Amino acid sequence: MARKVKTDKKQNSNGATLGFEEKLWQAADKMRNNMDAAEYKHVVLGLIFLKYISDAFEELRAKLDADKKSGADPEDRDEYMAANIFWVPKKARWAYLQANAKQPSIGKLIDDAMFAIESDNKVLKGVLPKTYARQELDKKRLGELIDLIGTIGMGDKENRSKDILGRVYEYFLSEFASAEGKKGGQFYTPRCVVQTLVEMLAPYKGRVYDPCCGSGGMFVQSEKFIEQHGGKVGDISVYGQESNPTTWRLAKMNLAIRGIDANLGQENADSFHRDLHPDLKADYVLANPHFNDSDWGGARLREDKRWKYGIPPVGNANFAWVQHFIYHLSPTGIAGYVLANGSMSSNTSGEGEIRKNMIEADLVDCMVALPGQLFYSTQIPVCLWFVARDKRNNRFRDRRGHVLFIDARNLGTMIDRVHRELTEEDIHKITDTYHAWRGDLKQKYKDIPGFCKSATLDKIRSHGHILTPGRYVGAEEIEDDGEPFDEKMTRLTKQLEQQLSESAKLEEQIRKNLKGLGYGL
Repeated sequence: MARKVKTDKKQNSNGATLGFEEKLWQAADKMRNNMDAAEYKHVVLGLIFLKYISDAFEELRAKLDADKKSGADPEDRDEYMAANIFWVPKKARWAYLQANAKQPSIGKLIDDAMFAIESDNKVLKGVLPKTYARQELDKKRLGELIDLIGTIGMGDKENRSKDILGRVYEYFLSEFASAEGKKGGQFYTPRCVVQTLVEMLAPYKGRVYDPCCGSGGMFVQSEKFIEQHGGKVGDISVYGQESNPTTWRLAKMNLAIRGIDANLGQENADSFHRDLHPDLKADYVLANPHFNDSDWGGARLREDKRWKYGIPPVGNANFAWVQHFIYHLSPTGIAGYVLANGSMSSNTSGEGEIRKNMIEADLVDCMVALPGQLFYSTQIPVCLWFVARDKRNNRFRDRRGHVLFIDARNLGTMIDRVHRELTEEDIHKITDTYHAWRGDLKQKYKDIPGFCKSATLDKIRSHGHILTPGRYVGAEEIEDDGEPFDEKMTRLTKQLEQQLSESAKLEEQIRKNLKGLGYGL
C-alpha cells in the first residue's frame, strides 16, 4: 500500500520554500562576467561546498571547545571523523579564506585549501575543483563571490535542518544547466521529471542504481521521497556511475552535501565498457541516459552478455542502456528511465525486435508520454519507461499480460518562452494513476479516454509492438453540453452566416481604402 505523504506543514515549517535562491543566483551570475557558464559552474559550486563543510566543522568545533573541561579536543581530527563530519585544516576554514578574500593571492589560497581538504579526507580525493589560481579568473570578482557566499549561514545545525545548502546547490545546478543549454543536459535532469520517476517507483528501501547518474539528482530525490514518507536517510543503498569526470565530481559533492553515502566508484567510468558494479542487482534503477547516443562504442560489445533481448545497434545506445538496466535488476526489481520518443516505435537496426522481445517477456509495466520542452538539452518530447522483472510479486497486484499507457502530453505549464514544467498536481495525476493500476493505492483504477488505458499484450501485438500511449488511450471524451444536435447546428450556422457577412463588409472596406491610396485591387 502506498504510504501517505507527510503534510505540507512540515515542509513549510522547515523552511523548504526559501525564496532567496533566485536573488543569490542573480548576484552570483552577475559576477560571471564573460566567463563561460560551464566553467563558472565549478567555481561557484566548489565554493558553496567549501562553505558548507567549513560551517559544519565549525559547529562541532565550537561544541568541543565548550567541552574542553571534559577532555574534548577541538583540534582532534578523530572527533570529527566519528561524527561523520569532514576535517577542515586551519588554512581551509572559511573564516581564514574570507579574511583574505581581497588579497591577490586568494585564488592560490583556495586551491591550497582544496588540496588540504582532499589530503585529510580520502573520500574527497580528486573531487574538489582546484583551478582558482588560474590567471583568467578575475580575483576581484572571486573575492566578491566569496563575500556573497559568506552571507549565507548554510552549514550550522539549524540551517542544515532547513536544507538551505541543498536547495541552493540544486537551484544553482538547474540554473547552470539552463545557462549551458544543450551541454547542461549532460549533468542535469529537470527536477519535475526526476520527481515523477521517483514517485512512480516509490523506493522506500533497498538498492538504488543509476549507471549514468549525472550530478546525482535521482539519488537526492529518492532520499527526499523517503524522508517525506516517514523514512530516513540510509534506508536505501545508493550505487551510481558517471563517465564524465567533471560531472562525477559534481555528483560526489552534491551527495556529500546531502549526507548521502553513495558508491559512485573510485573515479569516473563508462558503464558500457567498464562497469564499476558488475555484480550489482538493484531493487530500483533510475536513469536518464544521453538520448540517441551514436558514439557509445557498440562495435566492441557485439558479444556482451547483457544483450539478452537482442544486440543493440552500433549507431544508437538506447536499447543498450535499456538492457544494461534490466541486467542489473534484482528478480523483483523495477526500473524507471527516460528515453526519446523514437524508442517506442523505432523498427530500424533491430530496435523493433528488441522491444518486441521485451514485451513478449512481459517486462514492460507502464509507458508515459511526456510533453515537449521539459529539458534544457532538447525540446523534443520524451517518454518514461517502467520495466518490472516480476509483475506477479506479492508487493502489488498481479499485472501479468497487461501494460499501463499514460498520455501526459497535455500536462505541464510553460515557465518561460521555451521551457515547460510539470506541476505537483500533474505529477500526482500521473503517479496516482500508476499506483491505482498497480494496486498499491486505495483509489480504484479506471481507464480514462485520452489519458490512460490498461492494454493487454494481444492489443499491443495488434499494434505491431509499438508502445506509443496515444495509440491506446483513444480520444478524450468531450462533455455533453445538453444542447440538441439540430438546435446546435441551426445556431452555429446562423452565427457563421453573420461572421461571413461581417467579413465581406470588412473586405469591401479594405478594397476602398487601398483604392483611395492608389493601390486598388
